[in-house]
Amino acid sequence: MQLLFPCDPFNKRLADEAYGEEYDAARAAGFACSLFSFEDFETGQLKAQPALAAGVTVLYRGWMLTPDGYARLHQAIAGQDCAMLTSPAQYRHCHYLPEWYPLCEELTPATVIVARDADFAAAVEGKNWPAYFVKDYVKSLTIQRGSVAATPHEIAEVVSLIERYRGAVEGGVCIRKFEQLQADSEERYFVLRGQAFGRDGSAPALVHALARRIDSPFFSVDVVRSSDGTLRLIELGDGQVSDRKQWPVERFMAMLDSRPA
Repeated sequence: MQLLFPCDPFNKRLADEAYGEEYDAARAAGFACSLFSFEDFETGQLKAQPALAAGVTVLYRGWMLTPDGYARLHQAIAGQDCAMLTSPAQYRHCHYLPEWYPLCEELTPATVIVARDADFAAAVEGKNWPAYFVKDYVKSLTIQRGSVAATPHEIAEVVSLIERYRGAVEGGVCIRKFEQLQADSEERYFVLRGQAFGRDGSAPALVHALARRIDSPFFSVDVVRSSDGTLRLIELGDGQVSDRKQWPVERFMAMLDSRPA
């Protein structure tokens, strides 16, 4: 497997600062690594340095892409006689909440999925949820206002702010039932080739269950404890564009170097 990282925008021989630690650790762990200019890729050019070896499986570790952007990357790499570990359909499956939600409904907060121009208050009429957590298909509102709407009529306000601060609503709008969760209990896990991994060497049963349900070779799983201690799934993401969060880089590389069970 060959790892592909974005380079520094001003020096194509260096990894982007955000991925420098991973790039150095990957090389130290014995992985073949290449860099590419994300800026050049956005204009239609993909030139990896060193060049990708023909026939290798490529794992991207870099900035988040839209499903269309990932499909372009996949196509560009296929044009160099290589194959990415994750297909465009698998990327979309973990990147967009409406793709994975039907497979995990009992593990995650109840969600209503609507178009950007929907009547949000009407969409949740009769739900009587304590509050409403609002996001698009990918992300929530991260400014101080936050993504929680206290009433159905506040949902439109949150959506407008997502649009203002993120430039657009990606995909559509997800309105999620607000649940009481334990502060500071969120933990990120990864699933690679059907195996569940945790930063401390283990993963809970919920993550192992998702490893069997989700059709993707590499994805992240964010879980948090509810007020009664039950583990709840908060988010899935494609593993290639998911932060390590609290994972030590050496532990992350050991996971990537693991062999299928």
